[in-house]
Amino acid sequence: MRVLVVEDEKYMARVLEMGLRREAIATDVVHDGATALERLTVNDYDAVILDRDLPGVHGDEVCRRLLTLKPDCRILMLTAAGRLGDKVEGLGLGADDYLAKPFDFPELVARLRALHRRSPRAHAPVLAFADVAFDTHRRQVTRAGREVRLAPKELAVLELLMRADGGVLSAEHLLEKAWDENADPFTTAVRLVIHTLRKKLGDPQLVHTAISAGYYLAVRA
Repeated sequence: MRVLVVEDEKYMARVLEMGLRREAIATDVVHDGATALERLTVNDYDAVILDRDLPGVHGDEVCRRLLTLKPDCRILMLTAAGRLGDKVEGLGLGADDYLAKPFDFPELVARLRALHRRSPRAHAPVLAFADVAFDTHRRQVTRAGREVRLAPKELAVLELLMRADGGVLSAEHLLEKAWDENADPFTTAVRLVIHTLRKKLGDPQLVHTAISAGYYLAVRA
């Protein structure tokens, strides 16, 4: 999952960024509405965590434009305006969920993952391919009943491959969805994560390379 955090309080934005990345969620951060709209035209985000009281373009206007700009992108409003009327207004603007500050971080992550599961591009909370099961809620992977401990980026790449269900995903696509916008397009990070993922999943190998195309999951005799 790739998320854009739109938060003008820089300390809060940094806390969100660090926490989400620990949850294997690729996270970009901006601090005003105009920059948010600019990034949304360039990058493919699964969800936006949106503060309402933003400098420049107000968060409410960002929400309205986002509905037209990226209708599949989920919106979680995260704001200090926590009265019932504020929540009703925010949801009426088109937000998919509304969470008032202060908040518990595990609840934020749970709500974000719930929105992602309801996205047209992602459905099942528990993914399965061959003898590998991935509980996306608990972030747990097993193979043939044995737990496989994976690092955040390995989890993110495996989830993308499992959702593709055998389809080939290019290194560029994996880089876009599992890393943030600061990732070097010429980095070998994807290849290194694939290497460690193969090693941890063990034999028989499930992650294969399509020469000059990308990576995919398959069971081979």
